[in-house]
Amino acid sequence: METSNIVYVDYRELQRFMKEGFIALGVPEQDAQICSTVLIESDLRGVESHGIGRFKMYVDRIHDGILNPVTKETVVKETKNTALINGNHGMGHVIAYRAMEKAISMAKENNIGLVGVFDSTHFGITGFYPSMAIKQNMMGLAFSNARPSVAPTYGVEPAIGTNPISFGAPSDEEYPFLLDIATSTIQRGKIEVNARDGKPTAKGLTIDSQGNEPTDSVELLRTLVEGTASLLPLGGAGEELGGHKGYGLGVMVEILCASLTGGSFGKALSGFENGKPVHHKLGHLFIAINIESLLPVEISKKITGSIMREIRSSAKVPGKDKIYLAGEKEFDMIKHRKANGVPINNALQKIMKDLKESLGLHGFNFPFL
Repeated sequence: METSNIVYVDYRELQRFMKEGFIALGVPEQDAQICSTVLIESDLRGVESHGIGRFKMYVDRIHDGILNPVTKETVVKETKNTALINGNHGMGHVIAYRAMEKAISMAKENNIGLVGVFDSTHFGITGFYPSMAIKQNMMGLAFSNARPSVAPTYGVEPAIGTNPISFGAPSDEEYPFLLDIATSTIQRGKIEVNARDGKPTAKGLTIDSQGNEPTDSVELLRTLVEGTASLLPLGGAGEELGGHKGYGLGVMVEILCASLTGGSFGKALSGFENGKPVHHKLGHLFIAINIESLLPVEISKKITGSIMREIRSSAKVPGKDKIYLAGEKEFDMIKHRKANGVPINNALQKIMKDLKESLGLHGFNFPFL
């Protein structure tokens, strides 16, 4: 993040800013609380691409009429441990939160809960939802498809989304194991952060229609929207570094989120039709696993913690003194940012100032407002 003129803001005030902004847009207060909680969690974990930096995207989509501020999801089909939900193009955070709640409730009664969702919208960081299961001493998984932005191996056209995968398990450590990854080398949101910070995007993360690997972040954002550039799957271009594995995982998520829900996929998720903005129609899948149905929770936690400790104590690269487990850096960052505030750079300060004025938000004492 650009270091000039950075202002550190208390995370609770940032969350209040977003909550009141959502309410001003017609989002019910309880739903606005859910949305702002998911978004601020991203900032606390240091994932700038999915927190306050993404708030304007939701504002714009509500104004464009492609995101319904009042969420009215409906259960289409339900068994004792599965459910299919139509999100009706409401707030993705709210839809996902309620879907995971349902999966957890089913798992408490029937050992496992699986909930599929169609016609949903962007729901923030995928890792938030398995964290809900962890808090209930369960393991959790979450998947989502997304608008096409990733080229398949040996392709140069965006064909699948960043299609994130998240898995979480409680442990006897201070923090759980929490994996939250896109199946692409990078997410568009991180390129947006680079563009705001005036930084290039590293070579090898994207590909254009001529097979080049561009690095100009501002130009990349334009060509990604235009469809003449794509993100690369995990592993990068070709098969030498395993790009076909990231590509395969991305397609797996597409299948889980469309073939189990009857929802949209691929180009139908682009958010445009005849050049005009339309609903994104995303699909999600949430799974909660009741550990007690297989092992006592404390034994499972100890095993997970032992796996983490054994890996952490393995031999290290010269010059490196620590091996991290998934979620560990983020949990350290949460402590740091709760104590020291969330950094807001110049570009984001301007966006927040504009949003304050356009949404009529008052009572905030950030120095840049």
